[in-house]
Amino acid sequence: QVQLVESGGGLVQAGGSLRLSCAASGSIFSINAMGWYRQAPGKERERVAGITSGGSTNYADSVKGRFTISRDNAKNTVYLQMNSLKPEDTAVYYCNVRARTTMLATYDYWGQGTQVTVSS
Repeated sequence: QVQLVESGGGLVQAGGSLRLSCAASGSIFSINAMGWYRQAPGKERERVAGITSGGSTNYADSVKGRFTISRDNAKNTVYLQMNSLKPEDTAVYYCNVRARTTMLATYDYWGQGTQVTVSS
């Protein structure tokens, strides 16, 4: 099994910054793509940013230029640096990791979610 532990959410004023972290542990053989999603009240979960094993990144249009995704492969950790936060960024943020286990099966794993609230 693979476990994901998220941290770094909280309450911040508009224009502020937060950094989310998501550490993967357990029966990991390798990690492929990593990413962040978010879900605001009454809305569907949406993809915010992704990063491949090779370091290529992609972002939702709504966060381009403000958010930066990165990963530390030695620590099996993915980060989301969020700058110039807006009230519409308020949501529960979830990390997603596609990992190959030591049994050589590949699955998508989800973090428990961390609340990000941006006040105006």
